[in-house]
Amino acid sequence: MNPENIVTRFPPSPTGYLHIGRARTALFNYLYAKKNKGKMVFRIEDTDKERSKKEYDENIIECLAWLKIGYDEGPFRQSERGHIYKTYIQKLIDNGSAFISKEEDNLEGEGSTNNPGKEKRKEVIRFKNPNKKIKFTDIIRGEIEFDTTDLGDFVIAKSLDEPLYHLTVVVDDHEMGITHVIRGEDGISNTPRQILLQEGIGAQRPLYAHLPLILAADKSKLSGRHGAIAVTEYRNQGYLPEAILNFLALLGWNPGTDQEIFNMDELVSAFDLEKVHKSGAIFNLEKLNWFNRHYIQKLSDTDFADYAASFLPEWMSTHSPLFLRALPLLREKIAKFADLTALFDGAGEMSFMKGTGDYPSTLLLWKKDPDPIKAREHLTRARNLLNDLNENSFTPEEVKNTLWSYAETHGKGDVLWPLRVALTGKEKSPDPFASAAILGKKESLERVDKAIVSLTASSS
Repeated sequence: MNPENIVTRFPPSPTGYLHIGRARTALFNYLYAKKNKGKMVFRIEDTDKERSKKEYDENIIECLAWLKIGYDEGPFRQSERGHIYKTYIQKLIDNGSAFISKEEDNLEGEGSTNNPGKEKRKEVIRFKNPNKKIKFTDIIRGEIEFDTTDLGDFVIAKSLDEPLYHLTVVVDDHEMGITHVIRGEDGISNTPRQILLQEGIGAQRPLYAHLPLILAADKSKLSGRHGAIAVTEYRNQGYLPEAILNFLALLGWNPGTDQEIFNMDELVSAFDLEKVHKSGAIFNLEKLNWFNRHYIQKLSDTDFADYAASFLPEWMSTHSPLFLRALPLLREKIAKFADLTALFDGAGEMSFMKGTGDYPSTLLLWKKDPDPIKAREHLTRARNLLNDLNENSFTPEEVKNTLWSYAETHGKGDVLWPLRVALTGKEKSPDPFASAAILGKKESLERVDKAIVSLTASSS
């Protein structure tokens, strides 16, 4: 097949929000089409009128845009193509490939992956099964064979105006010139019915590539508690689209090299369906967080602040000098932007930026030598050393250089523990060098003075 004519498709049903597995399918279709200078068609399979909702339709489009997964044609909607399906149903009846069946029993929702319920109907339209073996070569899995006898004469429409899933898919793929069907391995069982229908309408058979399922760490089916949540949930937690894409691309595929970080152009260049794995792909949240940390590190300060804004408390402005001084440390502490919320809440280690609050003077005492007089002496000396430091040089490195010799001489815990508590009011917080640099010289000295007064009162 001429690579220039390759056409893939991404055909989600708007019966739920776009989840991570569907997003990977969209990505792989996009990458394969672009790698081969082809195109990707985007169609929304909304024939299930009861479960299809506009909000899901809009969510799918929104997520593709956020992930920067483009498409060349569409979105097409099956709900707007009823007249096309009706023509093909009539064609199948006329050429003897389908027939109107009188139904006496409840109709199982066969032929539809979306509506497995029962429905009582007087008649339906069934495909006349030739009861033969079907073989096709899957690009990923090799040769696959089915005996279609067990399928019986399967239902393809409830009426001329009510086509079911398999019929609409086959007609759309034919009409849209789809050359490659790239989908999850749970679609393998749909293939024999669809091949029979292709033969019935005289359509060319596309090539198939069935992607491995995404599994939880214990190799069970991925569920919401494992990470199979909507793409928008990841966005709302502060994951970056570049990290999601990079992570998804390596779920079930690798380039055959040690490279892990890819931008979209690099993925297009490296992608090869024949390097997609047959076995299930393990969803590893720690790996996703690793990717997200990498891309967070690459953000400019302005972009970091823009992402961070919605996760910060009202008292913290991303435009304040305080936030800008804390920004390098915040980059190091988070895997996703939602982590900022816990860091800045009342018990969070960065909440000291708002103030120390009231804390007992005993917290200032180093556990190995809880002497308030010594603690006051060390704080006073540290305060004097910090006061001598130029305000423009009040960086973590310079604060450490200023204090380190004294701390090594008199005991790091004895000197640095009371200073840490004086600056933050907490047992758990950034080290005193980072804390002082974030607060700035003036605020740092004021907090140390407050601690000295508290120790003086407690030791008198």
